[in-house]
Amino acid sequence: PGGPPLTAVREVSLDIPAGGVVALVGESGSGKTSLAQAILRLVPAAAGQVLFRGEDILAMDRPALQKSRRAVQAVFQDPLASLSPRRRVLQTLVEPLEQFGIGDRGSRARMAAEALAEVELDASLLTRYPHELSGGQQQRVALARALAPRPTLLLMDEPFSNLDIELRERLSTEVRDLLKAEGISGILVTHDQHEAFAVSDKVGVMREGHILQWDTPYDLYHEPNHRFVADFIGQGRFIPGIVRSPRTYETELGLLQGNRPCQQVEGDRVEILIRPDDLVPDEQGEIAAEVKDKAFKGAEILYTLELPTGTRLLSLFPSHYDHHLGDTVRVRLDAEHLICFPV
Repeated sequence: PGGPPLTAVREVSLDIPAGGVVALVGESGSGKTSLAQAILRLVPAAAGQVLFRGEDILAMDRPALQKSRRAVQAVFQDPLASLSPRRRVLQTLVEPLEQFGIGDRGSRARMAAEALAEVELDASLLTRYPHELSGGQQQRVALARALAPRPTLLLMDEPFSNLDIELRERLSTEVRDLLKAEGISGILVTHDQHEAFAVSDKVGVMREGHILQWDTPYDLYHEPNHRFVADFIGQGRFIPGIVRSPRTYETELGLLQGNRPCQQVEGDRVEILIRPDDLVPDEQGEIAAEVKDKAFKGAEILYTLELPTGTRLLSLFPSHYDHHLGDTVRVRLDAEHLICFPV
């Protein structure tokens, strides 16, 4: 209070094609929710434009903004933001249909049941109040409410966070398929990069109010343009190195040869990104390491391995390679596509 205004988002530019599904990911406080709220005009924007169908949402007067409400729907992390405690589920779902003049009384009830089915809920819940639902059911009703009027743009702020992992993965994929089938554009705000990768055509990685990289999931993983992006996306560790040629690095693992040139010059110190899938189990491998930690992933086990130098790297083994903490294992580096960053 009394201090200068906080700038939560700055110099952000992104484009969402019609029917495209995109995501914003980042740590808590990175600005992703503030950006979403600015798009919805829930917080004031000091500058810039939000163009929707060629019109600036930020400049719309109240009547024009009300007309756009059907076209832009939202669902939030707290489902009770969309659910009235005094309204049954049927009333909650029918309300936006009535507001926008969609269907008649009989067809609205049918559309409400269809919207519930789309989020894997039974029509028997239509007579219940929010307090009679579990947290996961509340979240799905809120999502069904946003989908019912078939908006042009659906903004989702952590919409699956209250669901168990299996349902979260299944429902997020089904919502993506629905958006694609209906030609609805989607913006997903999430801290879960795996969720973002599963549903999105493009992902923006945010930090301190900036989008550091706006790219496809594949390129974010394989072509990170910023050290934070490389560290945040996927699981990886960095090892120090010295540039010996545009594609060769001297490291504690020996001379590493990459298939892409780095921007640094000979003699420069760099950090080289090593992903878990870059270290391959090999009984004849030149690299010996001690198992310091393990995480069972079903078909694979993610091992934390410590080199004799003390450096720790991650490696994925098939799950039948069941090593114990303290065991020595042998691996080889299978990484031609090396990414380096200046120290």
